[in-house]
Amino acid sequence: MILSVANQKGGVAKTTSTLAIASNLKKKGYKALVIDMDPQGNLSESVNANQIEVPTIYELLKQEVTADEAIQKLDFFDIIPSNIMLAGAEQELSFTGKEYRLKESLENINALYDYIIIDTPPSLGILTINAFTASDEVLIPTTPGIFAVNGIEQLNNTINNVKKYCNKDLKINGILITRFNPRVNINKSIKTLTEHIANHIGAKVYNTYIRNSVIIEESQANKINLFDNYKSATVTEDYNSFVKEFLNKL
Repeated sequence: MILSVANQKGGVAKTTSTLAIASNLKKKGYKALVIDMDPQGNLSESVNANQIEVPTIYELLKQEVTADEAIQKLDFFDIIPSNIMLAGAEQELSFTGKEYRLKESLENINALYDYIIIDTPPSLGILTINAFTASDEVLIPTTPGIFAVNGIEQLNNTINNVKKYCNKDLKINGILITRFNPRVNINKSIKTLTEHIANHIGAKVYNTYIRNSVIIEESQANKINLFDNYKSATVTEDYNSFVKEFLNKL
């Protein structure tokens, strides 16, 4: 299964959610590959993947290397890293068939993994469209904020366009609410709005929500795996519960 984790709104815990899914899958015995499609390279940096003078997703999309050559094997999971060079891909991938570059590059390694998880950039450009064209499903993390929630319908329009022109079998896996505070009334109101929008676009909101926690920022700043070093934290428990729900849904 190839899963894109996507939302054009930044700050919705896409990268943390990608790490959570991949780390949990690896612990459960699944073979997992993470692809960092964000030019910021935050996911790659947070797991100490090598991003300099090695093949990255940028070279893979330009077909200068194979997927096998770009994969790095880490303790957490395998990864195809990113770096700032990927920012130029929007201009460089300007030819016919550019939407299929990632899909074509992964064809020879799909069978090697149970799950391939793609961390997408906070935009709806060619990088995200490449991810959607290569994917089976899209997971949408969102915060209980009005701008993030309103962006779900715009994201759904992009998904529908990809379904129409590039990948007819693409579907929404579900919506995951992150950075949630159940004691704040506005959070609860926006959660209800999210459920309404999900119903409108035919998607499911996961029962599990991810509570807000400063530990996420601490782990990213210190470049340590949140799910190995903060095992008893509420956010770790929430993500563990989410992955169980995610697997039961499949």
